[in-house]
Amino acid sequence: MPRNIIFAVLIASSALAPAGYAWGAETPAPAAPAAQNLPAIRVTEVAERELTDRVIASGTIQPVETVYVQPQVEGVRIEELKADVGDVVQAGQVLATLSRDALQLQRQQYLATIAKTEAVGAQYEAQLAEARTNEAEAVRQAERADTLIRTKAVSQTQLEQLQSEAEAAKARTRAAEQTIAANKADLDVARSQLADIELSLSRTELKAPVAGIVTERNAKIGAIASASGNPLFTLIRDGKIELQADVAEGDLLKLKQGQKVNLSIAGTSTRVEGVVRIIDPVVDQTSRLGKVKIAIADASLARAGMFASAEIIISQRKVLSLPLTAVTAEKDGDYVRKVVDGVVGMTKVQTGVADGDYVEIASGLKDKDVVVEKAGVFVRDGDRIAPVRAQQTASN
Repeated sequence: MPRNIIFAVLIASSALAPAGYAWGAETPAPAAPAAQNLPAIRVTEVAERELTDRVIASGTIQPVETVYVQPQVEGVRIEELKADVGDVVQAGQVLATLSRDALQLQRQQYLATIAKTEAVGAQYEAQLAEARTNEAEAVRQAERADTLIRTKAVSQTQLEQLQSEAEAAKARTRAAEQTIAANKADLDVARSQLADIELSLSRTELKAPVAGIVTERNAKIGAIASASGNPLFTLIRDGKIELQADVAEGDLLKLKQGQKVNLSIAGTSTRVEGVVRIIDPVVDQTSRLGKVKIAIADASLARAGMFASAEIIISQRKVLSLPLTAVTAEKDGDYVRKVVDGVVGMTKVQTGVADGDYVEIASGLKDKDVVVEKAGVFVRDGDRIAPVRAQQTASN
């Protein structure tokens, strides 16, 4: 083949070769594959936070102790009222007065009876003195006759007569003594009746048995006082009130006397402090609820009959914790999606106190461990992710 023709073929072949290909050069290596595009998943760290363990309960505010004031004098008219609902009263303060007229009349009658009985008693004392004198004389005469009969100065008949007179004198003395004893018994009866009337007169002033607040008044002027009806006054002793709340049986064993309580009064924004006072030892068999009584520190911030909810503080401590969203409940326990070097691994944890948006991690993780923040994100055990922290998300 002519030389010029060969040269033309080589030039044409060179023009048709791929870009970057040099004639006679080695075949180029294939281009490297693009980097894998990993999903960006938000993560969070295990951190120490102060969590509060609390029990929530609710119920009605009631008086710690209710005191009823009843009349102790029957069948007399209510004459004056000196206290009304809402009044703060002291122990011994007069709440109402009852009519004294009939009792004063009976008192005068008993005084007259006592005076008469004492006068009769004085007469009986005089008679007894005379009877004792006559007895002594009769006994002396009988003893003298007994001596003279040996000398035949008196006859046997005279002696027996004198002895009979002495026995009669003794009998009269004993009768006088018994009469005086009966008179003294009558006097004691009259005096006890007078004391009873005077006691009734003192009770015509209806007094508060304890200090407290009047919550109810049924007494009305002109009504006849009776102990068998409704109490004339009802008091809250010392004005102390408490919340009687129902607690689930599972929480009841966490409670102890003296634990701090934060109360919320229904219908108001008022926050009231209290303490656990009494925990009932019995759980209701039907409702499975137990009763706890919570003393209210400042009774002026609430009223008996109000509904309130209670937040009973069991403990406050710093613990390792995670957001609740990071934990999932499985059949065999709680799990988190722990992230190590961008690889997700299902890790079983032991949870504890839940407080608001956070839950205690009692075991299974340590401080600064990284987990997927929202367990609902679809990532499986062994998946590779691109972890995104909260501050990174905020900066973007």
